[in-house]
Amino acid sequence: MTNDLASLMRQAQDDDPLVALHATTALRREIERLEAVQVRRARVAGLAWAQIADAIGVSKQAVHKKYGRR
Repeated sequence: MTNDLASLMRQAQDDDPLVALHATTALRREIERLEAVQVRRARVAGLAWAQIADAIGVSKQAVHKKYGRR
């Protein structure tokens, strides 16, 4: 995965705007996926929504709305 992220980072700086846009979109999706995994791990470890929200830099309500039970 590290090579994939490094490759995407290089592509996001490409001179071709379409290549850069595709890479940036792929990076955003991967970051969102990684954040969801970490939030799930934090909840399983017993951390409160407030602690997770503080780590992410958003309100407790925002993190709960985005990652709470669906």
